[in-house]
Amino acid sequence: MNYPDDLKYNREHLWIKTEGNTAYVGITDYAQNELGEILYVDLPEVGKKYAKGEQFSEVESAKVNSTLCMPFTGTVKEVNEKLDDEPEFINQAPYEAWIAKFELHDPDELSDMISASEYKAGLK
Repeated sequence: MNYPDDLKYNREHLWIKTEGNTAYVGITDYAQNELGEILYVDLPEVGKKYAKGEQFSEVESAKVNSTLCMPFTGTVKEVNEKLDDEPEFINQAPYEAWIAKFELHDPDELSDMISASEYKAGLK
């Protein structure tokens, strides 16, 4: 499995890529593998603010439905509309198939994120 070093992770199997005050969020290679074939992604609403810990999306797979909760407080700037037609893109390329781009409200909240090596160690 692949865990790029330039990303941050949380223990709920989300990855975060930051560019200035923008954060891309998606699910990790481990998560997509555990979920199996992804059938549907409930994309969040552009312009909506989500608090840290609040549900922002749900992913439906052949095995289970998984709730995705915010790893930080932010406002949705853009969603990956490709996932509407091709939710399985997450299975094919989990680190290209971001779910949403958020405006970070408090970058200090990212201090809870872990590195790729910490994430991998937590999977064992």
